[in-house]
Amino acid sequence: MIPTCVRIVLILSGSVAENEFKSRVFAHPVQLRWGECDPAGIIFYPTYFLWFDAAAWNMFAQVGYHAKRMRADHLAMPLVAVGCEFKHPAEQEDRAEVRSRIARWGGKSFVLAHEVVRVDGTLLAAGSETRVWGRYENGPGTPLKGQTIGEELKALFRDR
Repeated sequence: MIPTCVRIVLILSGSVAENEFKSRVFAHPVQLRWGECDPAGIIFYPTYFLWFDAAAWNMFAQVGYHAKRMRADHLAMPLVAVGCEFKHPAEQEDRAEVRSRIARWGGKSFVLAHEVVRVDGTLLAAGSETRVWGRYENGPGTPLKGQTIGEELKALFRDR
């Protein structure tokens, strides 16, 4: 079995399988700050996961599903799996962007593919997140139930 992070790397490199979603790519700028580094001045690995999360929320905000709307509509997209392959070390003050896309839609879940690319073009990391599209029964803190992902949501991310 191919690990998810390897499969996602193949997708991002241009080899899109037939069942993969042809998604718009969204860019989220980032800069490695002092507190995100280990004692050697190199990125502390959880930082990538923080960037992936921020990039995911950025994607949805760009198509109209910003945090306030999600809360008002009792919607959520909890993370159920995440993976990352570290390609090249990032150092303090490096500027980069997280390039994110929808790799696959399921019935009630979806997979995001992320690449972190430094401004000089160096691929720093490639990763994936699996999230569920859900709705709280009566707002945050009440039971959450997965919702079927409709074509109208998918269309917002489709590369035209």
